[in-house]
Amino acid sequence: YEDFGELLFTHFGVSGPTVLSASAHLKDSSLKGFRIHIDLKPALSRDALDKRLLSDFSQYANRNFSNGLEALLPQKMIPVFIKKTGIEAHRKLNSITREERHIILEHLKSFSINIDGRRPIEEAIVTRGGVCVKEIQPSSMASKLCKGLYFAGEILDLDAYTGGFNLQIAFSTGYVAGLSASLFD
Repeated sequence: YEDFGELLFTHFGVSGPTVLSASAHLKDSSLKGFRIHIDLKPALSRDALDKRLLSDFSQYANRNFSNGLEALLPQKMIPVFIKKTGIEAHRKLNSITREERHIILEHLKSFSINIDGRRPIEEAIVTRGGVCVKEIQPSSMASKLCKGLYFAGEILDLDAYTGGFNLQIAFSTGYVAGLSASLFD
């Protein structure tokens, strides 16, 4: 799965619209072996980013590596990024080798995070599961199994990408179910 959009780094991992959309593709409940690759500089090609690194490293040649990343990354992400690269934080930028610069470039263009679990169900924004839609009459949202019973919204086994689609499902099915129930004899 590939997406472009907003992503949040949190105290527990990652969240945000792209993560919520990606979660729709995670059917394996164990989550073992799943990994996220994040392009931290999507507006720059590898070549353009390499030129930017060369320029920054030249301009700030006597700064420590940890201070040389301030223009590229959020402050709180710098220690995590440095640990991933394996380059000492106190190294001067003018001592960074070509190979190390390529390691930095690789992590900027493909910062990887292993997925090791989900947040608790109590924190869920969208969940999967519910009444099977094959048991519902779509024109009225009536149960095919129990006369006079109508379903709408998140009680149904429906989910969609983030961006208002789940709200639209809730509003549309709620409208149809409410109208149909009001006409029920």
